Amino acid sequence: MQLLVSAAIIASVVIWGLISPATLGSFFNTLLADVTRTFGWFYLWVVLGLVGLAIFLAVTRYGNLKLGDEDDEPEFSVGAWFAMLFAAGMGIGLVFWGVSEPVSHYMKPPPGIAPGTPEAANAAMRYAFFHWGFHPWAIYGIVGLAISFFRFRRKALPLVSSATEALPWRFVQRLSPLFNVLAVVATAFGVAASLGMGATQINSGLNAAFGLPVGPWPQSIIIVVTATLFILSAVTGVERGVKWLSIGNLWLAGALALVVLCLGPTIAIVDTLTTTLGSYISEFVRMSLRMSPFRENSWIGDWTIFYWAWWLAWSPFVGLFIARVSRGRTVRQFLAGTVLAPSLLGFVWFSIFGGTALNFEIFRGVPLAEAVAGNVATTMFVMFEAMPGGLLLSIVATVLVFVFFVTSGDSATLVLGTMSTQGNPNPPNRVKVIWGVLVAAIALSLLLAGGLGAVQTATIVFALPFSVVLLLMAVSVTLAIRQDWQAEDRRERALRRKMREMVKE
Repeated sequence: MQLLVSAAIIASVVIWGLISPATLGSFFNTLLADVTRTFGWFYLWVVLGLVGLAIFLAVTRYGNLKLGDEDDEPEFSVGAWFAMLFAAGMGIGLVFWGVSEPVSHYMKPPPGIAPGTPEAANAAMRYAFFHWGFHPWAIYGIVGLAISFFRFRRKALPLVSSATEALPWRFVQRLSPLFNVLAVVATAFGVAASLGMGATQINSGLNAAFGLPVGPWPQSIIIVVTATLFILSAVTGVERGVKWLSIGNLWLAGALALVVLCLGPTIAIVDTLTTTLGSYISEFVRMSLRMSPFRENSWIGDWTIFYWAWWLAWSPFVGLFIARVSRGRTVRQFLAGTVLAPSLLGFVWFSIFGGTALNFEIFRGVPLAEAVAGNVATTMFVMFEAMPGGLLLSIVATVLVFVFFVTSGDSATLVLGTMSTQGNPNPPNRVKVIWGVLVAAIALSLLLAGGLGAVQTATIVFALPFSVVLLLMAVSVTLAIRQDWQAEDRRERALRRKMREMVKE
């Protein structure tokens, strides 16, 4: 029944996008503007609360609990585990926005800052850290923690609805099927929209490297090739396909970042990391709760709240996949690996690519702001043209984007298969193939019809109801962790008491 409802919603939106993409876009753009304006404060409080909860669970005694039985060992090494969760979470986004976002903020900074100034450059880097740092990863981390805790400690099905089992309210249990429907719809639309958007950047990279024309037909071919590869990867299983692609891509991303660090303004990059990290920490709470009630400015809604909604919409997919590969780790290890480590890696990435881009724009006259205004997907390749070995860098970056999309696609195929087979952690290959084909078909048809952007907007609109589900999951997992810790504490006290009695005897 849940699968039929999910399929009906997906089909209706896709058909609407094919028949009249303009009206679909207008409807969801208006709805998104209303949601952002009315509930922007709610998004800010929810996400900051998740950051606080992640910190609390990691640093307190509750962090010692294991996600699984006491004798369970992690299925994957730390390196493989981190590579997979990072690739599924936002690896592709860092490549796409690593250059473009800081330049965008430099030219159109937050309210109260003059564009094109040193203050704008500092704010650009600070907000890039903010949008890609602890907040989004805390969303993913809490969702993943909730699903993995109930999956591995309470032996529940790996579904979003299972993560609300500790709540005592009956109405939550009645609504739990709806939670799974929201998760399937958000995941299918989110992956389809990202697949189409990623095709535009791969197309831009191939244009920069080999002169391939930019347009819907080359992008359609890219989607077909990418979908074929991620379906094949998904069929081979997590232990082979997803794992090795993720590890290889992390090494490739690291090599590209190291080359840019060495060929770019190295000292300026280190200075950028240092000063931006300091300002990010000092401005953390203010940025987290910043609205503009006394100023007519849409910047916060267009960027911060838009991002928070996007991460919330993606959280069921990423959270469920992270949970799938996290058995045997403690709560503290899990949160350190899913919140702290990827945030720090993101800071380094933005310092290298964003710092280089701003340095080139300000001091070398490279027209990166012009590139952002023309086509965001081309900005990174314009920067590479101004560096030694630019052609090789463009080729490597294009391969990186391509493989990141394959890893995201096969992760999403696995998750959709799990959610549509009542929580089977290893769904049949035919189910994976069906979902892979459907996601690719959605992306392809809407790309050609011009409705891909509207579906991306629709995905973000679904974040509002899911944010309420996420709050329920956060409360549920907190209660469950507290209950399990108290139970373990009682067992340990009883064991110590028994040992003392035996010694006395």
